[in-house]
Amino acid sequence: MNAPDRSLALLVVLLWGLNFIAIDIGLQHFPPMLFAAVRFTLIAVPTVLLVPFPDVEWRWLIGYGLGYGTLQFAFLFVALDIGMPTGLASLVLQASAPFTVVLGVVLLRERTNPLQVAGIVIAVLGMVAIGWSRAQSAALLPVLLTVLGALSWAVGNLCNRRANPSNPLHLTLWMSIVPPLPMFALSLLTEGPQAGWQAVSTAFSSTEGWMALGALVYVILLGTIGGAGIWAVLMGRNPAGSVAPFSLLVPVVGITAAWLVLGERPEPFELAAGAVVVFGVLLGSVRRRPAEVPAAEAPAAEPVLTPSR
Repeated sequence: MNAPDRSLALLVVLLWGLNFIAIDIGLQHFPPMLFAAVRFTLIAVPTVLLVPFPDVEWRWLIGYGLGYGTLQFAFLFVALDIGMPTGLASLVLQASAPFTVVLGVVLLRERTNPLQVAGIVIAVLGMVAIGWSRAQSAALLPVLLTVLGALSWAVGNLCNRRANPSNPLHLTLWMSIVPPLPMFALSLLTEGPQAGWQAVSTAFSSTEGWMALGALVYVILLGTIGGAGIWAVLMGRNPAGSVAPFSLLVPVVGITAAWLVLGERPEPFELAAGAVVVFGVLLGSVRRRPAEVPAAEAPAAEPVLTPSR
């Protein structure tokens, strides 16, 4: 991985880390389900008009959209709305990596190595420690919702693997056609039309509304399209194992930004448990290289499918 690509990877880390701050600002004005529905609608419309349909089966696109797009952000946005610290949320979502490995083993019969199993166990212990810490202050529900968001992301990852698109960015963009309808329906059922109408009607008449609109623009253009686009390019021209570990820096940016911008100060125990989670995720992403064999005896290489980020 050359220096320009490393710089681009760090730029994506910055964009995705700050994305949690933008989401927090947006949720100060918009109800969580409505915010998610509007976000994906504004991505879906130009996608349908301008982006070629990916070469995948509809069932995998819908599964990816429901897991990664709908359920992940429904759980995450509600968790943030009811008190999940923004920086901690950026860390807990890293649980999607071990969840992806476990689901891959259970559902796709994928093989693991001892390092991956050890990484999963370590990451789970770190998550349990964070949950225990939160439970002491009666704030366990937001953590559990964020963990469910991570699990949903993992389900989306598996659908992405099975889709195996030739252009991952096209799939990421077309996935956005799935969340709007269920998100709008959930908004009507849980938030009510009055809350949504009040948020929309006052968006252009208050400082909070303008900030929320700016946050929405950031989430769409930089957090989603820009970040996912650059990431897809990097994954396309570098080994996945060289690119994927950079995502572990996202919680570092998220926690730091939440401290500087929002004044969040995570407990030292939670930071230590978070470091355990990140270490477990990193260990769980290690793949054992097969033993070298003579070229004449080596079988044709099979493609290695990695989680979408």
